[in-house]
Amino acid sequence: MIIVADSGSTKTDWVLGDVSVGTKGINPVRDTKEEILRVISTELVPRLCLLFSNNGANLPIDEIYFYGAGCIDPYSQTVHDALQTHFPNTEIHVYSDMLGAARGLCGNQEGIACILGTGSNSCLCQGGEIQQNISPLGYILGDEGSGAVLGRLFLSEMLKGDLKELWQHFQRRYHLETTDIINHVYRQPQPNRFLASIVPFIRDHGYNPKVQKLLVEEFTRFLQRNVLPYGRPDLPVNFAGGVAYNFQTEIDLACQKCSLQMGKIIERPGHNLWKYHRNVL
Repeated sequence: MIIVADSGSTKTDWVLGDVSVGTKGINPVRDTKEEILRVISTELVPRLCLLFSNNGANLPIDEIYFYGAGCIDPYSQTVHDALQTHFPNTEIHVYSDMLGAARGLCGNQEGIACILGTGSNSCLCQGGEIQQNISPLGYILGDEGSGAVLGRLFLSEMLKGDLKELWQHFQRRYHLETTDIINHVYRQPQPNRFLASIVPFIRDHGYNPKVQKLLVEEFTRFLQRNVLPYGRPDLPVNFAGGVAYNFQTEIDLACQKCSLQMGKIIERPGHNLWKYHRNVL
């Protein structure tokens, strides 16, 4: 039996065919080996034991394919070692979330794969491997179209721009004052996750023409900086991630502005990746 893990910074889906279990997100750039071991021992293993009606000994797992944010050299080794500690007889493979999106969206075909979640990323892929990749650079220097950047742009417009009429609605929902927002962004850990947490509110007000304009402009900027440089307007542009899944209309409009064809959009690639490794995708 194989397990395919699709991990973002917030949540990990551990897929076993038609079923999956969830744990906290694992990101080795952010998390220590001890923190990763804690997620595996207190969340993953107990849930697998329930699934298999097993006391924890000899779980029938031959291979684990882990695709995750931050899983690049040398950090990916931390995830590998943590998993091997709990699954000593299992073959462990650790790859980046970008490769996971590429394989989940395009399989072995040539294509363009993008991630629009808390962060953003893109690649040109073929044969199940990344051929070209433009560095996302994070939510301060890059991550165009990501939840973190959308949250930052939206909050700025709501606090001092053209979306001030939404401020009272926002306060009723989140119970935050301006000082609380500033504290979350500048003084609390992981401000990107706070900023991305605003995305459901943005989605719920997507009918507002000013909000839609902000969205289409930012997704256009993502395509201009992260897709057009590949020079392959002949290929459809595919997307994975919660932001992409929730703003399909706006992404399609941005693709039209850039003379690109929108391909498939999936929220999470985990089940497609499981099929990929079972050679049935």
